[in-house]
Amino acid sequence: MSVETAVGGSQIAAREAIHPAWVRVTHWINAIAILVMIGSGWQIYNAAPLFDGLRFAKSISLGNWLAGALLWHFAAMWVLAINGLVYVTLGILSGRFRRKLWPISPAQVLADAKAALSFKLSHDDLSRYNAVQKLLYAGVILAGIVIVLSGLAIWKPVQLQELTALFGGYDAARYVHFFAMAAIVGFLVVHVALALIVPKSLRAMITGQ
Repeated sequence: MSVETAVGGSQIAAREAIHPAWVRVTHWINAIAILVMIGSGWQIYNAAPLFDGLRFAKSISLGNWLAGALLWHFAAMWVLAINGLVYVTLGILSGRFRRKLWPISPAQVLADAKAALSFKLSHDDLSRYNAVQKLLYAGVILAGIVIVLSGLAIWKPVQLQELTALFGGYDAARYVHFFAMAAIVGFLVVHVALALIVPKSLRAMITGQ
C-alpha cells in the first residue's frame, strides 16, 4: 500500500467518524460530572427541601451529609462548567451544532415522535439526528447552561447579586435550579433508554464509528 493510499484511507476514516474525539471526550466527562452533581444535589436538597413530602433516598444521593455533598457538588461543578464551556465553544466554532441541531421543525418533531412511539423511526444513519434528537440535545444544552448559572446564583447570591436577581431572587433561583435538574434527569432517562434500544449509538460514542 502506498503512502498516498494510506493517507487517503485515514482521511476517509476521519471524515466518516460519527463523533470526533473532542465530542466523545467531553461527552463522557460531562456524563460523569452531571451524575456526581445530581447525586450530591439530591443530598443538598434533602437538607432544605423545596416541596413537602419530596425527599431523595440516601441510596441514590451522594455525600452522606450536607457538608460532604457540598464538597462533591462544588468539585463536579467546576468540571462541568469548564468541560461544558469547551464542548459548547467547539460545537459552535466547528459548525457541529449548526449542522446537527438546526433546523428544528415543530411539524417534523411531531412526526418523528409519532414514528418513535410506534417503533417505526429509523436509526440506520447515526450521523444524522432526527427532529426529536435535535430538540432533546438542544434542550439539554440549554438546561445545562441554566443549571450552571442558577447554581452560581445560589452559591454566591451576594457577590453575584445581579445574576441572582435575574432569576428572581435566591428562592426563585433554587426552583429554577431544581427544574433544570429535573429536565436533565428526564433527558438522561430517555438518552440511556435509546442507547439500550440502539446499542450501536453507544459504540459510536466510544469508538467514533
